[in-house]
Amino acid sequence: MSQMKKVSVIVPAYKVEKYIGYCLDSILSQSYKNIEVIIVDDGSPDDSGKIAEEYARKDERVRVLHKENGGLSAARNDGMDLATGDYLMFIDSDDFLLSGAISTMTNKIAESGADYVIANYINSNDDGVLWEKPVFNVEKYKEFELSIKDYEDSFFIMNSSVCNKIYDFNFVKRIGVRFEVGLPAEDAIFNTYCFIKSEKVCYIPDVVYCYRQRNAGTSISMNCNDKYFDGINKAYKIIYDNFRENDEIGFYRFFYAKSMTYIFYKFIDSKLLTDEERIEILSNMRWFYRLSRELNVPACQESLGLIVDKIISGDYKDVIDICRVIAEVREYMPREIKEKMSKPQPEMYIKMMKSNVEV
Repeated sequence: MSQMKKVSVIVPAYKVEKYIGYCLDSILSQSYKNIEVIIVDDGSPDDSGKIAEEYARKDERVRVLHKENGGLSAARNDGMDLATGDYLMFIDSDDFLLSGAISTMTNKIAESGADYVIANYINSNDDGVLWEKPVFNVEKYKEFELSIKDYEDSFFIMNSSVCNKIYDFNFVKRIGVRFEVGLPAEDAIFNTYCFIKSEKVCYIPDVVYCYRQRNAGTSISMNCNDKYFDGINKAYKIIYDNFRENDEIGFYRFFYAKSMTYIFYKFIDSKLLTDEERIEILSNMRWFYRLSRELNVPACQESLGLIVDKIISGDYKDVIDICRVIAEVREYMPREIKEKMSKPQPEMYIKMMKSNVEV
């Protein structure tokens, strides 16, 4: 039955001439043949568009849309507008699929009748050499059906990326979900809304997707400017409103715990912000940090809790002084330690489960 279904694979392309050929080869060489590949050339200034056209000439399953640069979200939306498949997949053009990926994903979504299926994925170095272990622990997480009431396994598997998933296109159209143009965290907005509106979501431990770590060894956090934080503020408001309006604040508490820590360390690490910009960001996001009290979500470190209290109280200059000290210390930390600091530890989530409250 699954062999009859068509899969639309959407591939946005921008400044990826070094990688896009490898990406497309990994898609077109899949054993599952009933696919259409929609490459959206997002006004790329390099040869990405030309390479895409070469593939379209060689394989009738490939279509190319050339457009003015509008960002990742707009490119994906344009790809969806052209898609004619039963199922939908998104591939970033510097990443690639592993062998049998589409067949594995399509078989599972067809057999289960799920609204979408999440699969395991793995990172690679810039040269495509795979890392030793996939992202999700294959011993801990077996095949299962997710639940928005499950704050343990489902929470950890419900990652933000759209690229390790296959969606029933009718489901996507029925709930009317699109990518928010001009905002960061576009995947998180899209996926959390899908999760809220879904009736059935399945996870399979098969490793199907490879995320190429092109920036390994560098810190993007240091380059976050005031425009980024303005966008994050708007994105997080959309996500919060979606959970609140659909009475799923219980799950949102855990999303919030992870997000609050992650975004605050980006704020600390950024080297592009003036003190005036920092004050404006803290003032605009004060509503977000207030949620830590309203939702009974503790900060993952005691020191961070003290800072959040100061943000809520409006003591922004004190916050900036403390952040400056923390940023200086973090510059001397290994990357792994910095990343660990930016994530709540399992003990915190366990504590949250025990204190779960209806709000």
